[in-house]
Amino acid sequence: MGTRTNVHISIPKFKLQEDYQLNAPLASLGMVDVFNQDRVDLSGKSSVRVSTMLEALACLVGHWIDTKGVLLFLLVLLVTKYIRDLPSKNYPPGPFPLPFVGNMLNISIKDRIGSFKKFVETYGDVTTLDLGGGNRCVLLSGLRGFKEAFVEQADTFTDRPSYPLNDRLSRGLGLISSNGHMWRQQRRFALSTLKYFGVGKKTLETAILQESHFLCESFLAERGLPFNPEVVTNNAVANIVCTLVFGHRFKYNDHHFHHMLKCSEDVFQLPATFWGSMYNQFPTLLHYLPGRHQSAFINLGTIKQFIREEVEEHKEDRNPSNPRDYIDCYLEEIEKNQDGAAGFTEENLLYCVVDLFGAGTETTSKSLRWAMLYMAKYPDIQEKVQVEIDEVIGSARQPSMDDRAEMPYTYAVIHEIQRFGNIVPFTPPRVASKDTTVAGYLVPKVGVGSMDGGGDVVILLLEYMIN
Repeated sequence: MGTRTNVHISIPKFKLQEDYQLNAPLASLGMVDVFNQDRVDLSGKSSVRVSTMLEALACLVGHWIDTKGVLLFLLVLLVTKYIRDLPSKNYPPGPFPLPFVGNMLNISIKDRIGSFKKFVETYGDVTTLDLGGGNRCVLLSGLRGFKEAFVEQADTFTDRPSYPLNDRLSRGLGLISSNGHMWRQQRRFALSTLKYFGVGKKTLETAILQESHFLCESFLAERGLPFNPEVVTNNAVANIVCTLVFGHRFKYNDHHFHHMLKCSEDVFQLPATFWGSMYNQFPTLLHYLPGRHQSAFINLGTIKQFIREEVEEHKEDRNPSNPRDYIDCYLEEIEKNQDGAAGFTEENLLYCVVDLFGAGTETTSKSLRWAMLYMAKYPDIQEKVQVEIDEVIGSARQPSMDDRAEMPYTYAVIHEIQRFGNIVPFTPPRVASKDTTVAGYLVPKVGVGSMDGGGDVVILLLEYMIN
């Protein structure tokens, strides 16, 4: 047996009596009495546990640390991070960012387009903006920058950035939000399939002319009284997409289909709203708070369920040797495609159809409504268009794409409507897959972020200024 040794731990103004049993929680000790002592004595008689002593030491250390020192330390960390997040001198010019919020306070909630136009007027066609937290975007608004980024370096700028809202809505699936190999395969399949069913060909013209006939009949049914053309116009345009995707159209009085279109509009408008911006900044907090974003998430589920029902019907009666539409072809591709990375799954099918509706319906429907508005606002131009229509087409037949060459005035008016209508002021943002330059300014590779430690730099194209 070894010699028994008493161990003494001395701490200024602190003592636990030799026979004190430290079995109770430390917080239950009388702190006034404890700090009036001057030594801790652990002898063989004590049952003091080492873990309890460590708690006591931690308590003392926490008591000794100066609160002001902690605050000063945190302040230094925040200032250091802010300085690191400042744009590199190699970035395009832009407004000076504030801590945390960046340039968000410079962007008007009521007139976002007007705010971006002011940035362009002040800093030029290539501008750097801080979207908060060091997350920057490069705003392109000139034709030269557009060609350099999206034509000359098309392969570099094919990927989409990862945003909390985008991840919540699309999960990196579909035709718009997917990247890399999956995006290329999904895009290739969509283009070839839609082309097979008539997109870009004269065969689709028949379906469009038929739908335009139903639309005109719907207008005539109003008997010249004021009405809102939004619902029937959306229905008409969406029916062209439905013909390609579902293989059939929906009647204008189908309220279930109307509700689906309304849900689609709500989902695709969310990223451009205040709630969309806030969700990207504070995703964890907004996940639990009510707001427009919550209704959009519910509406997305409604859209997916609508499409899922169509997919189930296709499974029951499809003929693999005679595909009728996009869904039939996609289901066939799921069965035969062995490339898991290409993303041919039923879940991805739902998101691809959601994207086809969003991209194919909203843009065309709003263009038609802008055309109605401008024709009503400028009756002199409307009269000239009508004269050309009467001379070339007449009233005995429907128009055809073959008439375009003989109708230069109408063709020019359509392009002016699309230019002034500005239905999509911003393109979906993109990121660089490698370090590159645009207009002589640095655009770093996504994932690396800025060269000075900030967030990923995205490319945002302001189409209005290009037009």
